[in-house]
Amino acid sequence: MAEIKKSVWTHVKEYFLVTLGILLYVTGWSIFLVPNNLVGGGVSGVCSIIQYATGFKMGYSYFLINAVLLLAALAILGSSFGAKTVYAIVIASIGLNVLQGAIPQPIIEALALQNGKLMSTIMGGIMVGVGIGITMSVGGSTGGTDIIALIVGKYRNVSPGRMILAMDVVIILSSLLVPSYTSDGQLVGWADKITTVVYGLLLVTVNSYVLDLYLSGSRQSVQLFVLSRKHAEIADAITHDLHRGVTVLSGKGWYTKHEASVLMVITRKTDLNLMLRYIKMIDPDAFLSVSLVTGVYGKGFDTIKTGGFQPIPKKVEENAE
Repeated sequence: MAEIKKSVWTHVKEYFLVTLGILLYVTGWSIFLVPNNLVGGGVSGVCSIIQYATGFKMGYSYFLINAVLLLAALAILGSSFGAKTVYAIVIASIGLNVLQGAIPQPIIEALALQNGKLMSTIMGGIMVGVGIGITMSVGGSTGGTDIIALIVGKYRNVSPGRMILAMDVVIILSSLLVPSYTSDGQLVGWADKITTVVYGLLLVTVNSYVLDLYLSGSRQSVQLFVLSRKHAEIADAITHDLHRGVTVLSGKGWYTKHEASVLMVITRKTDLNLMLRYIKMIDPDAFLSVSLVTGVYGKGFDTIKTGGFQPIPKKVEENAE
């Protein structure tokens, strides 16, 4: 029964985070980017170009384009990914249409238009980047180029932010080829379009940096060494209650000349506080050492992507000798 409750709670938490991420993503576009006729990357960038040229709302084109991309993602990334992403795309499609008319104009004037395009680009990029990061951290996606980045990331050790950045540059530059109109129907001149491209490149740079910063922070791991006379109890608690592996190392205190057992644990940084409380409840006098680690690969952590690399057959190695 406890496992069922835990599973339900996990799903609820994941969908709550997806909803929060999409809300930040859509709000960034609705308040800071669209009112300033700014162009971003990804499917949302394509949709913004379509809206500025034809008046066709972003939400509709966002849903149609992502529906096509999602069919490919379902076959490669699995149904769990697809369920969260379908939910995210539907919420984002509705939000991109609804929030543009729901947010009071005085708020947009005060936060975006009065602060200028540069500040709106930075603030919008931060909100969009954090929104995508929150959604991707629980296995979902806002769709579009995020789906492509996750597909590539399944087979290659490629930064999602850099993948998205490369595709976004192409989309932003393409905005020069399409006519653009402001909300009051005025045609945007070439000088303003070139400026918009520069702001767009700044936007995706901020977006990709914030995305990588968020993902690297949420996946950061720590290495913990524990010296305690109650090492067996602590090891059992970490293994059975926290479901983390424990390695017992033999040691010797040089000052006391006493033999000692040292516990080594690698865990996510987000789980560290809970683990420390567990240890201190068992042994308040335990000696602890915590350090940040990078590149943790194995069960429960990251996986090394070989990208289809095949080891050299043994017979070939023998012939080469």
